[in-house]
Amino acid sequence: MSLRSLLAVLAVAAIAALAPRTWSEASSTIPTPELPAGSMQAKATTACTECHEARIILQQRLSQAAWAREVDKMIKWGAVVDPSDRNALIDYFYSNFGPDQPVYTPSRSAARNHPQNR
Repeated sequence: MSLRSLLAVLAVAAIAALAPRTWSEASSTIPTPELPAGSMQAKATTACTECHEARIILQQRLSQAAWAREVDKMIKWGAVVDPSDRNALIDYFYSNFGPDQPVYTPSRSAARNHPQNR
């Protein structure tokens, strides 16, 4: 290996060592909120948080029809939802995250620890 190549490799290694943490590393320090209690909490957690954090759901304020479209879309994308649970899951989301529910406010520690806020 030439001296020039070796210096290039060392420069890349130094930059990588000094680079900010990746999102997955940073997100592990942020407390992850849970979905609210209810008869479908466990099934929603299993079906939805396989691919994304509960925070994605907690932020939503959708109508019942919009929740139905969202659940159907996620099923098409691979969420494992038993057909007999579909309507109950939509009702769970609508009752907890419908348009009449208060706006989601993340915990201050989550906002402070987010990589973009450092």
